[in-house]
Order: sequence, then C-alpha cells, then structure tokens
Amino acid sequence: MSKTKKSKLEEKLSMKEESAWVKTDAKKQKEIFKFCEGYADFINKCKTEREAVIEIIKFVGKKGFKSLKKVKSVKPGDRLYAINKNKIVALAIIGKRSLVEGCNIIASHIDSPRLDLKQHPLYEDKDAEIALFKTHYYGGIRKYQWVTRPLALHGKIIKGDGKVIDIAIGEKKDEPAFIISDLLPHLSRKVQDKRKLPEGIKGEELNILVGSIPLKDKEVKEKIKIQILDHLNKTYGMVEEDFVSAELEAVPADCARDIGFDRSMIGAYGQDDRACAYTSLIAIDEIKIPERTAIALFFDKEEIGSTGNTAVQSRFLELFIDDLMSLFYKDHRYSLVKKTLSNSKAVSADVEAALDP
Repeated sequence: MSKTKKSKLEEKLSMKEESAWVKTDAKKQKEIFKFCEGYADFINKCKTEREAVIEIIKFVGKKGFKSLKKVKSVKPGDRLYAINKNKIVALAIIGKRSLVEGCNIIASHIDSPRLDLKQHPLYEDKDAEIALFKTHYYGGIRKYQWVTRPLALHGKIIKGDGKVIDIAIGEKKDEPAFIISDLLPHLSRKVQDKRKLPEGIKGEELNILVGSIPLKDKEVKEKIKIQILDHLNKTYGMVEEDFVSAELEAVPADCARDIGFDRSMIGAYGQDDRACAYTSLIAIDEIKIPERTAIALFFDKEEIGSTGNTAVQSRFLELFIDDLMSLFYKDHRYSLVKKTLSNSKAVSADVEAALDP
C-alpha cells in the first residue's frame, strides 16, 4: 500500500469525531468487561463443585438471602437458600403469586470434567524412580489435553478422628504444582504415534507425578513413596489410609486469562458450566419482587449423567419446594408440590466451549 494513500479503514480510524453508535458500543463494551472481571474471579475460586457452593453462599449472604432452615414465615420478595451435602444449592425469591401457581426455575451445573484420585492412589514406579498418584477421569475429557500441563489438587481429607482438612495445592506461585508426563517425539513413534487420536493418551496412563526424592533409609523398600507419605503426615497429619475417605480432584492450575489482542474472549478451566452458574447467580440477585417465585438451582454430577443424591435426578428440588410449602401450608403438601412443579416453567442452562474444551 502506498504511504501517501490511506485505505478507507484507516480514514475511518483517524476520524476525530466518533459516531453515536461507536460511543454506545464503547459504553456497552466497558460494562461487559467489568462484568467479566467478576466472572473471571468466580471461576478462579470455583475449581470444584464444593468451592462453587462456598462462593455462592458467600455472595448471597451479602445479598440478603437467609437459610431456609432458619425461616418460619415469608412474604413476597424474601430471599432464601438451601444447601445439600455442600455440593448443590437452591436459591429462591418469593413471588407475589401463590407457590401452587408455579415457579420460574433456572438450573445450571457447577461440576466440570476433571481427574479424581483413586482410593489408594499413591504408588512408586521403581524403574522410573518416581512416585505417582493413580487417577480416574470424571466426565468427558480429551485425555491428551491433560498431559504436560500444571495441575492443582483440590478437595478435602477426612481423617480417622473425623477432622476435616481442606486441600488446595498448586494455584499459588510459591506452591508446588503437579503434572502428568508424556513421551518425547522420538520415543513416541513406536507406541503413541500409531494410535488414533482418542487413544493417544489412555485413561490408565493419566498418572500424576508427585515426587522423586528417596527417603534415606536402607531398610525401607519404597523409599520415594514413604518420603511422600512422610511429607503428607508432617504437613497435614494424614496417613495413607486417609486417602480412602478423601475427595481429591486434579484440575488445571491455570487462572482465567483474557484471550486475543482485543481481550474479547476468556480462556479458563470450568466454563462448562460455571458460565451459566455465575450468570444465573447475578440474574436472580437483580430480581426484586417477582410475580412468580424465582428459583435458581446449582447442581452436581451433570458430567456423569446427573445421577446421585446431589444431582438433578435426586429428590432435592421436590424437597426444596416442600420446605417452601411448609411456610404456607401445613397439610397435603405432597400433592401441592406436584401441582407446583406441574405449573412451573424451567430453563436448563448449559454451555459449550467456544473453541477448545
């Protein structure tokens, strides 16, 4: 392009006066970016369903929501919440109409694909001289995407004496991260390169590297494994048997990042479906006094078919409606619950990743 001639685009960009639509667009973009800052903070803090429940309750606690268990009477506009096993949440804002006329419900899920530690995860590979955790994948994952990337461990350990220890290791810069190793290109030719893409990395190969320093004790056989157990005992007071009653999840250690020169996209783990969870949370908070009772549900176990007592197939919604009914009616509540659900309208909010799972 000649330096003396400007393209039409350059002429538009060099104009001093912005048109009305450009000003409007810039204002909207500023609002969107501000909203997304809160969203990014939410998904950074909510790498597991338990963590999502904690953040949701923190948020609604500041917004006037009260535990349904502590309320004896309600009026239109009152805000209530209920928790089940610290894995799912229901929020409600009481409407002007009777509950039996139905509710407006929106449901999203707060679990995401991940790697769970097996009940007896720790073992030592004597040939490679390393210690690893055995895992099994939860939900639909592209297995090759989980190797050679920093991982963090989140979850809880319940010790033999009943003490609960919350774990979150690998998110901070001064903390160790974990990784699943892969083969170098010249070593993979005879094995991985001959496999089809879905089998390039197999599920049983998703073992997490956790250590390589041996214990200085000649009488101990599994020196690296024992060294890891010694570290866990000194740091958390746990023993190997505590893995059986633990719930530990390996997730990407990355934080949410703006993508592109224009920062027009967000790259982060867990956007399916915490994108819908966050927007539903903000939306119900913005409701004042609805005509029909508004309910936002945040479920677990969607990634594996919504089975279990903390998922959509559980009785949680019916029990939640029944507890709401108890604030208005003393008798025949079960039939009223069925009428309420029959008259309700629901949206199942879920999302697909735009480009990359």
